[in-house]
Amino acid sequence: MPKILIIEDEAAIRRVLVKILSEENDTYQVEEAEDGLVGIEKIKKEDYDLVLCDIKMPKMDGVEVLEAVKKIKPETPMVMISGHGDLDTAVNTMRLGAFDYISKPPDLNRLLNTVRIALDRKELVVENKRLKKKVSKNYEMIGESDGIARIKNMIDKVAPTDARVLVTGPNGTGKELVAHWLHQKSERSKGPMIEVNCAAIPSELIESELFGHVKGAFTSAAKDRAGKFEAANGGTIFLDEIGDMSLSAQAKVLRALQESRIQRVGSDKDIKVNVRVVAATNKNLKKEIEDGKFREDLYHRLAVILIEVPALNDRREDIPLLINYFAQKISNEHGNVNKSFSDKAIKLLQNYDWTGNIRELRNVVERLIILGGTEVSESDVKAFASK
Repeated sequence: MPKILIIEDEAAIRRVLVKILSEENDTYQVEEAEDGLVGIEKIKKEDYDLVLCDIKMPKMDGVEVLEAVKKIKPETPMVMISGHGDLDTAVNTMRLGAFDYISKPPDLNRLLNTVRIALDRKELVVENKRLKKKVSKNYEMIGESDGIARIKNMIDKVAPTDARVLVTGPNGTGKELVAHWLHQKSERSKGPMIEVNCAAIPSELIESELFGHVKGAFTSAAKDRAGKFEAANGGTIFLDEIGDMSLSAQAKVLRALQESRIQRVGSDKDIKVNVRVVAATNKNLKKEIEDGKFREDLYHRLAVILIEVPALNDRREDIPLLINYFAQKISNEHGNVNKSFSDKAIKLLQNYDWTGNIRELRNVVERLIILGGTEVSESDVKAFASK
């Protein structure tokens, strides 16, 4: 049921607006406020799907109300009500974030159309937020160990900045989760998050993948193509397994970081990009530098902030939490009744040598859920361990 608030100091106009909206749709829940101060107090206490607000009012005018609402409930659409003398002000409110404005006396069709469109827009905003939260759940970081607590604290401090981050740790520890959390908690969260697995791309194609190419740059370049850096413009690019990148590609990445510009393969034209870089590796890059396989200047550019993700064997106290999280998630994915693990089964899994880290743990939990009974028992785990 859409909730609409009318802020208007003239009682006669308030009554007209309430009557029009209530008769248009009996699901509209319409409330009134006789001035801006009362309106703001109502908005602080309630979530409205739409606010209709007069511009010329005593105590607090409509522009001040608009500015206040944008601070406390920025997602709430505001439609301003303007008299003939304040049309310029009404237009200015659009620049300040108002959804639209209507003139007095209100044209019935324009008023109702504006209300319908504004309510549809609010519904989209709410749905987008819901979907974003749903997407975020795919990248939850489960754990309460000291190592994970340090990472979460570091992310909270670093994410709001544009500082480059290098994430290190063994395979399967969840380095990509750190990258996603950094993006989602940053000011760039509305922009794209582009992932590049540097180890999965042949060395002769990595530069084209990152920076794009122009038609004819090489045999199979049939048309111009943008690269990952351009795709990530305004957002974050995650360079996974950057330790496997060729030296020539490293040089171009270094230039992109230094100058915020890239060149497509086969072109000498600079393209400006606004990208935050998060990189990850399971290699010891200082050792790679000593062996001449990684550029030291690039390392220092990337490792402004260094986050080390611990191996699962070093955070065994998190294993029960991870098992329960994966069990619920996997049961839902397979359409099964949520299965539980006995205390003895969890204890056995805590003592297992997790060389494959969290990735291996998830696979084992999935296997035990599919093959085990309603409750995964100690004997189920022993049977798995003997294979």
